[in-house]
Amino acid sequence: MESLKTYRKFLTTDYWTTQREGGYKTDQEKKLPLPAAQKGYSRDSVLIDLVELDQFGVGTIPLIDAIRMRRSRRKYSQQSLTLEELSFLLWATQGIQKRRKIYAGARGTLRTVPSGGARHPFETYLVINNVDTLKSGLYRYLPIENKLLYLRSGKSLSKKVAASCNNQNWIGKAALIFIWTAIPYRTEWRYSFIAAKTIAQESGHICQNLYLASEAIGAGTCAVGAYHQKELDNILGVDGEDELVVYIAPVGKI
Repeated sequence: MESLKTYRKFLTTDYWTTQREGGYKTDQEKKLPLPAAQKGYSRDSVLIDLVELDQFGVGTIPLIDAIRMRRSRRKYSQQSLTLEELSFLLWATQGIQKRRKIYAGARGTLRTVPSGGARHPFETYLVINNVDTLKSGLYRYLPIENKLLYLRSGKSLSKKVAASCNNQNWIGKAALIFIWTAIPYRTEWRYSFIAAKTIAQESGHICQNLYLASEAIGAGTCAVGAYHQKELDNILGVDGEDELVVYIAPVGKI
């Protein structure tokens, strides 16, 4: 109960008053370097080209229909997704629309979802089961290059993810599983201790876009927040502090 009180106090802390009255300075105001917009990767990594926005032939249904059909869907067919469909889902959730100078001497990204201060603290991991031309395994989306970074193979990965989500076995039957992590410092750099609140808000923006984009290609998804933190962090190989899992959403044809 005490931890709940602490959490509520944190959520209701008036950051802007604290900053104004206490003379508090963020790392941005201290002129510390802007965090990278994307995790790095080695030069010998395996990269997969994705379909570009101007080549999409999917996802063209009216928005009103996508909203009308939106449901949390836990039953999927055995039909695979195409690489174009996967590219569309990735663009809809974290695609870059423009890069521009946002802070002095530094460039930021404007994306298909809103983010306070254009900080975009998320990384998108994918457990691929059934996508045309892609082998099963773990991948990470590189929004700046619009490519997939292949991380490792593993046909049992989806079962491990499902087990870490309180044995919700339907998760492992999806064509792919979106797993979003947050790198908190990207947001903390500008907003300090209020970052946790904005990160939580922004994860909802991403997942709602996935819901609508999935409906637009005859697929479905269901947001999952019930998971064992350490288990899922370990599956992705993140430390749970500087980067941690915040949301999961399987996708499959319906």
